Formats: sequence, structure tokens, C-alpha cells
Amino acid sequence: MKLGFVSAILPELSLEDVTAFAAAEGFACVELMCWPKGRAERRYAGVTHVDVEGFDRAAADRVNNVMRQAGVAVSGLGYYPNPLAPDRSEAEVYVEHIKKVIRAAELLGVEVVNTFVGRDWTRSVDENWPRFKEVWPPLVKFAEEHGRRIGIENCPMLFTDDEWPGGKNLAHCPAVWRRMFDEIPSRSFGLNYDPSHLVWQQIDYVGPLYEFRERIFHVHAKDAKLNRRQLDDVGILATPLKWHTPKLPGLGDVDWGKFISALTDVGYQGPVCIEVEDRAFEGELESRKRALRQSRDFLSQYVPA
Repeated sequence: MKLGFVSAILPELSLEDVTAFAAAEGFACVELMCWPKGRAERRYAGVTHVDVEGFDRAAADRVNNVMRQAGVAVSGLGYYPNPLAPDRSEAEVYVEHIKKVIRAAELLGVEVVNTFVGRDWTRSVDENWPRFKEVWPPLVKFAEEHGRRIGIENCPMLFTDDEWPGGKNLAHCPAVWRRMFDEIPSRSFGLNYDPSHLVWQQIDYVGPLYEFRERIFHVHAKDAKLNRRQLDDVGILATPLKWHTPKLPGLGDVDWGKFISALTDVGYQGPVCIEVEDRAFEGELESRKRALRQSRDFLSQYVPA
């Protein structure tokens, strides 16, 4: 396994500065964000360290030269929109950009593109399924044709009032993953596995590693702390941030020794990328850098940096 981080937490740094920081701090890889350039309303969205608009061989060579000189690998390209948004024109923009990210990954020689399945948050999983069957088989086929793999992060995207009640990403639990992979059995379709999202859903975050071992393409290292007193007060029907908090690895409820041990059991040898969404460290750039160093030091017990 290779320890890295997700570049979204360093939006003000250039690609060169992100990779220089990664190299100086001993990280082996970085997941590079590929959002379209421009302002984004959602936290951690809108970060562009690889601009895939008009991306060509010359652009790929420039990015690869930066990474090569720093001695840092690209774990994957990341872009996390809602490709099943109820506004079809909006969703189509997201789908087309995912294709651009896939093409860029091919030019870069990067194996994995990480994203969300998406969801109409006002409808059930069953009601969303026809759209899933319409949108995702062609996208996966597109990835196959370009020799890439798609890793779906298991975040429910259910945090704020505008994402209530269903969240904006179908792929939030093992039952849905099983259904997705039955529907699309392609080996180019898998998971970007984040244990923290299972913690706050009160789902076993270790057991699924064994069932889905062949579908784990990428891993996010983020923690979550469930506040039992708040949960007892508002219940599971409240917006989830009212009773859980994203934390740095080691500061929440994930047993990282147990989790990494299971990854070794199933033969996972890919990237483990730290994702910082802990508000206690979000302020200044130096605080976010410190968060990455602290997370590295903790995780290095299990995954050498």
C-alpha cells in the first residue's frame, strides 16, 4: 500500500506546490482533483489541480513531468459531482466532464478515476434505478474503451438540508454496491472505499472488504466520530452532521489497525489517501498542512509513508 492524500484540501496551491509538499513530507502519492475551473458552492468541490478541459498529450506530459520530478505518483483523478441529478441538463454536464477526466487519465497513464454515482435525493433507491441503468452502463463502457477503472466513493452525500432526505449518491452501503455490480459486472467498475461513511451509518466498515475485495480500487483515509448523546437527542432522521463529526484518522471511531489489517488480508496493495474534512483543522493553509502531517504520522504505524 502507498500512503498519500487528496489534493482538495490544498485548493490555493498549484500542482507544483502540492507535489513539492507531498515529496517533502514523504507521501508516495496524491489524488489530484479535476473539477472544472470556477467557483463551487460545496465544500471541497471546485478544486482544479489537473484541468481536463482541452487536455492533450502536451498537457499530460507537463503533469507527468511535475510528478516525476517530485517523485510522487498520482493515485487517481478525482471529480465528485451528481451524475443522476434530477435536472437532466445539469446531470449531462457532469457526465461529459467525467468522460473528460477518463480521457485525461488515459493520457496520463493513471489507472483510476474516482467519482460518485449520484442520486435524485428526493426519490428512493428503486426509483433512482432506471436512471442508474441509463447513465452508468455507457459510462463504464467508456472507461473500458479507454482502459481505465472507475472508483465510486461510498459517501451518501447526506449532510445538509439540500441533500435531505436521500443524499446525492446511491452507492452508500453494501446492499447497493451488490446491486450495482450485479447490474454492471464490469471489472472496470469498483469502489473508492472510505470507512468513515460506514461508521456514521452504523455499518460494519471491515466486513465488506472481504466480500468486495476485487472491487476496491482506491481507499480514502478519513475518520468520523459519532456523538451518542446528540444522536439520542435528535435521532437518525436528523441531518447527519447533527450527530456525527468528520475527523482526522485516529481522532474518531475507526479502528485503523483492524481496518488496515483487513486490507492486507484481502491483498489490497493500492493507495490509501488521507482526506481532510475535519473543521478543527480547516482554517489556515498551515493548519491543513499540519492535519496532513498528523494523519501521516498516525497512519504510518500501518502504512509506511
